[in-house]
Amino acid sequence: MRVGDPNQAINSTFTPADPIYFRQFCEECDRVERLATMDQAGRSTKIIIDAANFALKWINSQWSVVSRQSSATNNGQLTTDNRQIPFRLQTIRPVDTGDPQKDANPASVGRGLELYTPRDIHHTVELLSQRVIELFAEDPTNTRAAVLVRENRQGRWLAEALTPVCKKHNIILYDVGERDRRSHVPQEILALLQFCDRPHSPDYLKAALEALVQRQLIPTQDLNALASLPEEFLYPGPLAAPQPEPVQKASHLCRSLLRARLELPLYQLISFLALALNYDQAELATADKLAERVNQQIAGNSSLGSMLSVLSEIVNSERFEPVETEDLEARYTRAGQLTIITMHKAKGLDWDYVFIPFLHENLIPGKFWVPPQSQFLGDFTLSEVARAQIRAALHEESEIPEVTQAWEVAKNLKTAEEYRLLYVAMTRAKRLLWMSAAQKAPFTWSKPENLQEQAPCPVFPALKRQFPECVFSSAEC
Repeated sequence: MRVGDPNQAINSTFTPADPIYFRQFCEECDRVERLATMDQAGRSTKIIIDAANFALKWINSQWSVVSRQSSATNNGQLTTDNRQIPFRLQTIRPVDTGDPQKDANPASVGRGLELYTPRDIHHTVELLSQRVIELFAEDPTNTRAAVLVRENRQGRWLAEALTPVCKKHNIILYDVGERDRRSHVPQEILALLQFCDRPHSPDYLKAALEALVQRQLIPTQDLNALASLPEEFLYPGPLAAPQPEPVQKASHLCRSLLRARLELPLYQLISFLALALNYDQAELATADKLAERVNQQIAGNSSLGSMLSVLSEIVNSERFEPVETEDLEARYTRAGQLTIITMHKAKGLDWDYVFIPFLHENLIPGKFWVPPQSQFLGDFTLSEVARAQIRAALHEESEIPEVTQAWEVAKNLKTAEEYRLLYVAMTRAKRLLWMSAAQKAPFTWSKPENLQEQAPCPVFPALKRQFPECVFSSAEC
């Protein structure tokens, strides 16, 4: 028995895997009438399922047309197997009435599917921000939303653009790419320790309060007002006006941190702060790793000043790897949080609302470009050609393809992979799928300021024609 969905098989999830062989296994089982298909899904609302089914069939139909044209052009040398359609012909169906899944095939929010064509990537951020604010305003503590991007560079740019909006509207923004690159644990511990060292500093007090708000340990409030007068906030006198309950809670927590600084030995401070921040299993392990490293480095010169110096160096150098545990994915789908994550990492996860911006042809399915410095052997990528030839040899195919044919096979497999990746992204949404393809976008996201006209991903215009009621016009934007 093998369980899986060949239509959601993407190599980058498990690098050694190859979807075409799982599909061959399914076809062999089908020939002997031993294939059982699980084609019902309770995750998404009906219109999202309809959109995913349409995208699958449309891509396969276009693939078949191109395959016939290529075969005619090459006198039939390009076989059907070499250009195998990206998807198995399978339609997702909603689950039956009375299915035991909780909230199976939930009701859609708005139109369920929303398709936008912004002027440029900056207009994309405006439209996306507006929709996010509307959704989080309805139920801020239970809303689960994610923005799925094709590249980490897109996510980094988008996080920078969305940060001011999310701060203004008290929406937690979790950039998975940034957190993977730089652990947040040292930064939060440093903020609290700097406050413990100099509680009279408005800057350090505000940084500590921001960390506590980010961890949802104190209510969101005007931190500038609290930090402007540290003494009155921490130790109000008998003549001071009574503090509101949110301020009292923040003040009490800050005083407990200062008391711990006086009562605990220095080597226990980081572990205590990790518990005070209500860290989860992985974060506690990361804090223990951090404490061990810091204590080793300050051995022989044990003081809070030397501890702060070591921590500052770790935070600024970004050379501290967090400890990961099996429940890492739970952080990606927290309620009350907008997650920015790549399509690859989104595999196996789901959210109520999914945003997929920047759907352009140069990324999905992508265009093949071989750098001039790599063309000394020809207009192909040597590693991809070698991979196609090794695959043929290992599976004892009748003949190993020559370079030109192997390069065509590699390009076709890569294109099919990109379309499956988009299919995975679309099927992550439960109640609302928001998609956009801006008219102007960067040719490469390493230089996002250089905008030019970009063609949309071929599936996007087809979706707009199929679901005209879900298309938002320029006037509505």
